[in-house]
Amino acid sequence: MTRSRIAVILATTTAALLAAGLAGAGTSSTKKIHQNLAVSGSISFDGIWTGAEATSFGKVIAAFNKVYPKVHVNYKPVGNNVPTVLATAIAGGHPPDMADIAQPGLVKQLADQGHLKALTYAKSTIAANFAPSWQQLGTFNGKLYALVFKAANKSLLWYNVPAFKTAGVTAPKTWAQLQSDAKTLKSSGTPAYSVGGSDGWTLTDLFENIYLRTFGKAKYDALSAHKIKWTDASVVTALKTMAQVVGDGANLAGGSSGALQYGFNDSVTNAFATPPKAAIVFEGDFVAGVILSSTKAQPSTGFNAVSFPSIAAGANSTAVEIGGDLFVTFKDTPAIEAFVKFLATAPAAEAWAKLGGFGTGNHNVPASIYPDAITRATEAPIGAAKSVVFDMSDEQPASFGSTTGQGEWGIFQDFLKSPNDAAGIASKLEAAAAAAYKKGK
Repeated sequence: MTRSRIAVILATTTAALLAAGLAGAGTSSTKKIHQNLAVSGSISFDGIWTGAEATSFGKVIAAFNKVYPKVHVNYKPVGNNVPTVLATAIAGGHPPDMADIAQPGLVKQLADQGHLKALTYAKSTIAANFAPSWQQLGTFNGKLYALVFKAANKSLLWYNVPAFKTAGVTAPKTWAQLQSDAKTLKSSGTPAYSVGGSDGWTLTDLFENIYLRTFGKAKYDALSAHKIKWTDASVVTALKTMAQVVGDGANLAGGSSGALQYGFNDSVTNAFATPPKAAIVFEGDFVAGVILSSTKAQPSTGFNAVSFPSIAAGANSTAVEIGGDLFVTFKDTPAIEAFVKFLATAPAAEAWAKLGGFGTGNHNVPASIYPDAITRATEAPIGAAKSVVFDMSDEQPASFGSTTGQGEWGIFQDFLKSPNDAAGIASKLEAAAAAAYKKGK
């Protein structure tokens, strides 16, 4: 799923949580602040955040200025035009000092081209706050070039609380329990699954979570980089597991034909309408915003969320897929170094986390900082995860990973139509991937 889609949905989520009175509280660090007056200067920063998100990031900058009052951060909100703005600035020889980039592929490209400065000076600070898996997300060609400051948890299962109570089932922790719950829900009169198949990215997200929870980070990364083919036996196995959800038309809201016509928003409203057309939605932490803005369901009594069910034993069972904001630097000054180090600490993350609409991999941020139970359920697993990966689609050439009606999005829609042909779908995926990687776009 592209960062632009997440940005729009997350803005809706934050607004909805605020309207519901769920955001804005929380516990923050109370450590005594020692000012550093020796470092001064200004930092130009281009970022994707606008509106409420830009205001929230302003709180992070304010927290930094309590420690470094002589450093001025000039944040410029450029929205989803960050890649274009940066390309123009670099070509003109005047890139910003720092930038927020949501596409890991673009970060790698800029690192390969020699435009980015390594964050070597911040390695110890980042290591003290983030697990190795998070550090690896910002490492390209063996060097640390980025800090994943903000993250969206995309490994979640959302469920209709009344429907689960009526069926007498509990939130599933394992894939086996999920399958059992699905049959019971169907028998109780409510289809188990709501799928927004007209938006192909919802299908790729489901596959990616299944693949990650089955085969782990190393294999996931290899497939993301096309170091193994999509015809690999692991892909076929994951597709067959996915078919246990999308292949049971009688247990889908609207059946298979309806699932192909429903978009993401439809899939959410279908599951949390009164009465519900289904009981489960697989998607990221931004689902809450759609529920609160489009249905009458309320947190805990009407809807709740749990981590995506475990499939294989071991570390894979808690692996998390994220969409993330990577902070990079184009210059290196004492002021920039001070800001980067601060951003890697708990106080920086807490300044935004307590407002809502924010997740972090910083394991020193307590779950209590999040403003409500739903947010704690969706964001706390990110910091606790030992294995973390980026959305696979965002790491691949756009023609394969993130283009409407073609590549992965289109082929997974074909899979929704023909869920019994896992091998055939795998062959289509490989042919499309090979062509996209050959073109490099």
